[in-house]
Amino acid sequence: MRKFLIYLSLVMAMVLFSFSFVWYKQVYVYYTPLITMFFRLLISSLFLFLYAITLKKFKKVDKKDYKAFLLLALFEPLIYFIGESFGMNLVSATVGSVIISTIPIFTPVLAFYMFKERLSKTNIFGIILSFFGVLLVVLKDDFSFSASPGGVLLMFLAVAGAMGYSVQIIKLTKRYNSMTIITVQNAIGAVYFLPLLLIFDFHQLENIHISWQSLLPLFELAIFSSTFAYIFFLFGVRNLGITTANMFTNIIPVFTAIFAFFVLDESLIVRKIIGIAVVVTGLFLSQIKNNKFIKRYFFLRK
Repeated sequence: MRKFLIYLSLVMAMVLFSFSFVWYKQVYVYYTPLITMFFRLLISSLFLFLYAITLKKFKKVDKKDYKAFLLLALFEPLIYFIGESFGMNLVSATVGSVIISTIPIFTPVLAFYMFKERLSKTNIFGIILSFFGVLLVVLKDDFSFSASPGGVLLMFLAVAGAMGYSVQIIKLTKRYNSMTIITVQNAIGAVYFLPLLLIFDFHQLENIHISWQSLLPLFELAIFSSTFAYIFFLFGVRNLGITTANMFTNIIPVFTAIFAFFVLDESLIVRKIIGIAVVVTGLFLSQIKNNKFIKRYFFLRK
């Protein structure tokens, strides 16, 4: 029974992570990306702080680590969410999730250049296969973009932010638990987004539309995708280990495509289905090799 609950918690985490791409589309009907991201991070950091304090998991940040946390939050949430939130305003939920799902592909590549960790032939094949799958999703038969090129570039900006984050996070995992790091980085991220919000979207903020329909997807993003999904994922990591838990993240594009089809009426053509399958296969192959860099990074990635 316990093992069933562990696997169920991981599946629930993947469902909530997948739904975030759908909720983006719903919340953008009412709010701009900057308004969405500021309140998403603010609400999430408050919930995580209360949760961490209740479980006595929050560790006070040492002054010598302030700079490291500020740099961490610069990469993610700031750069990552600028790319993802603005990108999701231009591409479909399915395309967005497929591009974001390629983040694990870059992890072994980054580990190779920074830590001289060897890439196996299987890893390399998986990386190439995943890129081919992404092309199937974002390109038409005539090789023109089926998605906004600008949106695709913004989504890859999010991927780049995640890579910078993955390097910076290694320094902090030695001194802080994951709950503390996620809570602090989200709080700093909200502070980073505040001046951008006041400069670029102050008029929209003054005339903000508040209703049940507009607040629901915003709170779903903040509470479910940025809080409970992480808690469920962490429960799975503690009981099954990071390697097994990470394998579940590869099904996020599949869930997103299904949810977007039923909730947003997104088309699900054969080429897109094949592309998603190819990406997921490549992801599994690229993660076969287990190393410390991947462990540290993915323990906090979600």
